[in-house]
Amino acid sequence: MIRDLRQEYPREVYFGLFENRKVGVAYNTILKLLGTKEGDVLSDDKKRRARIVLFGHSWGGSAVVSLSRKLERAGIPVALTVQIDSVAKPFQNDWLIPANVLEGVNFYQTHGLIQGRRKILPADPAHTTILGNFLWEYKGEPAECHGFSWRGRLLSKGHTQIECDHEVWLQVRALLGRHLPNPVHAQTDASEPALLPLRNDRDGSQQR
Repeated sequence: MIRDLRQEYPREVYFGLFENRKVGVAYNTILKLLGTKEGDVLSDDKKRRARIVLFGHSWGGSAVVSLSRKLERAGIPVALTVQIDSVAKPFQNDWLIPANVLEGVNFYQTHGLIQGRRKILPADPAHTTILGNFLWEYKGEPAECHGFSWRGRLLSKGHTQIECDHEVWLQVRALLGRHLPNPVHAQTDASEPALLPLRNDRDGSQQR
């Protein structure tokens, strides 16, 4: 998905891909893109110009929240956080979304040894809107999952399924699109990714 987005926005937007343990590297990259460095005081103008969207799967989902908190301490806003089957490392908190985040959304599943965070909440509801906590249920296995190891499919099948579920990533792409500029070579409205009609929480799970 990032590869496709880089082709679609060759100059207008920066798309970074970071390992979950490299929150500091991601943070410093954001500061550099904003035209500053760690320890500097960001001007109000630079803060207003920040258009940051963060998303991640598993430990990456938890890293999204950790990075948002680090940005909050610097007074930098985050437009959107997306967590896909978020799993917190020890001593991490991946369920309380900091007040510098405008919108947060959570996709999760509840099968196997590794299960995603079921519910995220705003630290300050006056500043952060939680778009939803969406449960994805799998009756069958997405075709894209057939290449995974038998061990991964046996011990963490649901966690693997949601990672390679094309429909989940279509949702992520549509959510990102709400915060991206119109590319010069924009698609027609009919072919642009759109948000599917999702229902919130366990009573409205998405069946696969």
